[in-house]
Amino acid sequence: MKYYLIAGEASGDMHGSLLMKALAERDPEAEFRFWGGGMMEAAGGTKVRDYRDTAVMGVVELAAKAGRLKRNLAFCKADILAWRPDVLILIDYPGFNLKMARFAHNNGFKVFYYIAPKVWATREGRLEKLRRYVDALFVIFPFEVEWFRQRGIEPVYEGNPLVDSIDASLESAPSKADFCAGNGLDPQRPLLALLAGSRLQEIKYLAPRFVRLAALLSGDGRYAALKEAQLVLAAAPGIPREVYESHFGASAIRVVYDQTYHLLKYSDAALVASGTASLETALIGTPQVVCYGMNPLTFKLAMAMLKVRYVSLANLILDKLIFKELLQNDCNPEAMAGELLRLAEDSDCRSRMLADYAQVRAALGGSGAAGRIAAQIYSRLNLTPRLSVK
Repeated sequence: MKYYLIAGEASGDMHGSLLMKALAERDPEAEFRFWGGGMMEAAGGTKVRDYRDTAVMGVVELAAKAGRLKRNLAFCKADILAWRPDVLILIDYPGFNLKMARFAHNNGFKVFYYIAPKVWATREGRLEKLRRYVDALFVIFPFEVEWFRQRGIEPVYEGNPLVDSIDASLESAPSKADFCAGNGLDPQRPLLALLAGSRLQEIKYLAPRFVRLAALLSGDGRYAALKEAQLVLAAAPGIPREVYESHFGASAIRVVYDQTYHLLKYSDAALVASGTASLETALIGTPQVVCYGMNPLTFKLAMAMLKVRYVSLANLILDKLIFKELLQNDCNPEAMAGELLRLAEDSDCRSRMLADYAQVRAALGGSGAAGRIAAQIYSRLNLTPRLSVK
């Protein structure tokens, strides 16, 4: 079979790579052509575009790059027509991928959507496009099943492949002593992990706030209990090193590369940009605070469209505030420091958070999700009807 996959960000690259490996195990004649990143590239196949060249976040930012988006769409359409895959597999990234779903459907290609658009949070109007242009919808959160079912779409849920990805990585993790030695860290001092997101816009927003936080924690005032903590930022895959050097080179923040899960494993707490990273942090078991912001106009528009109480996936899965979300104006160094201090001093708060984490992991099912999803895709390629509408 010929599989054409489109992922537009780091989390999609990770999910796409796991799916490609699982498909290759089931389909010895599998051929892959994709838009993605280094993880999908390592899984095999031909990379058409790197997600770093296509990712755009927010209404304001999208408008500024409309010309590039239009060119990418035209190129992608021509590439699909030339290669003629057996199926187009779309991975999240709805602004681009729903347009490609319509094109592929209208040209007779099967369309599977993996990592469903978060229409339960905002822009529910996209449901009609899913009904009309998608042959099978694969979801990775348990609460999505009933939500889509109530709106006339029968989704496929086989668990969340993040569980496998994290567990496999942690099985091969170095000891804390070796991790610290390899990164110039003191294993006797606390570690505070910083995850600034996988998009340049996110990093640009959080970097100066993290730098000011580091200066705040270095004093002898209110936050003196955190003075010995080592602030360590996990670089996102695909972001050039010079980006981190320009933001953090003159600060007390150390940057580590390709070691996000290992850093989280050994950290006492973490400040995390919302998104897949906050769920990864929960599954690893690190107490956290979500920190997020964007262009003020984009944020205002996003909040006006948001239909859920929380922005973090773990909070949404249990439908409760497991950890604090510091958004936009609340995302400032003083608030970050205050929440870190609370996590350091309030043992009951940490215990409740870890107990909730265990419930999140249980809700996502056991291991082997990517393999089960690949089996569903492979078996449905010649059998799938249009999405069932009630």
